[in-house]
Parts: sequence; structure tokens; C-alpha cells
Amino acid sequence: MLIGQYTHELDPKKRLTLPSKWRSHFGKKVVVTNGLDSSLFVFPVKEWEGVASKLAQNSFGNRDMRDFNRFMLAHAFETDVDASGRILIPDTLKDFAKLNGKVVLAGMYSRVELWDENEWKKYSAKTLGEADALAGKLSELGII
Repeated sequence: MLIGQYTHELDPKKRLTLPSKWRSHFGKKVVVTNGLDSSLFVFPVKEWEGVASKLAQNSFGNRDMRDFNRFMLAHAFETDVDASGRILIPDTLKDFAKLNGKVVLAGMYSRVELWDENEWKKYSAKTLGEADALAGKLSELGII
């Protein structure tokens, strides 16, 4: 289970260290792709296969589906987890999420989101103020 948040430094070679607590969950390879809200998503390969399969099953006749598939699938990179628990962040993804220096790794149960530290702080402050309203909406949907 991938939960919690950690802040690590993106090194000059564009490598990011995964928290030691999460490494066994990932194995020797991960998939990194565009995320939402200017973040990146990091998936264990097995989890990614399920997500990619669901995306691929959607009709390519629908423009929104094609666009979202391109956003997620065409920007996905499989990368190794090295002996020190580091992953390489490709330039295109680093630029997309504006990652420089400190990166927040936020556990989302089955994936990890990578955020520029300053963007994460802004996003977190905003959602903290909306938590009660969000809980109310989720309750109306029967989710919580």
C-alpha cells in the first residue's frame, strides 16, 4: 500500500529516490507518466498494466478518449529502479511537472504522485480548506 508523503531531492542526473518503505511494492521497474494537476504518476508495472488495459479498451471513435489516451499512454515511460532505489525522470516528464530540486512523493494507495514541492504546498493548502465540502459530495455519491 502506497500512502503518506515524502520529500526527496531530484539529483542533477534527473534521478529521484523512492522511499525505502515503498520499494518492495514497486519491484525492479516502474512506469512514470503524465499525471493530473501538473503532477506525474508513478505506477508499479502490474498496476500500470491494468490502467493501460482499461484505457485501451475505450473507443477510439470518441475524441475525448483519444485525447486522454494520448495524454497518458504516449507519455508513459518504463524505467528501472536502481540498486539505490532511484528512478530516472525523463526530460519531457520533468518539464511537464516543472520538477526542480525538491519533489514531493505522495502515496495514492496504488500509485505515487510526484509534485514540485511549491506546487504541492499550494495544492494542499487549497484542498485543506475544501475537505469538508468534498466529504459532503462524496457522501452524497455513497462513496464515504
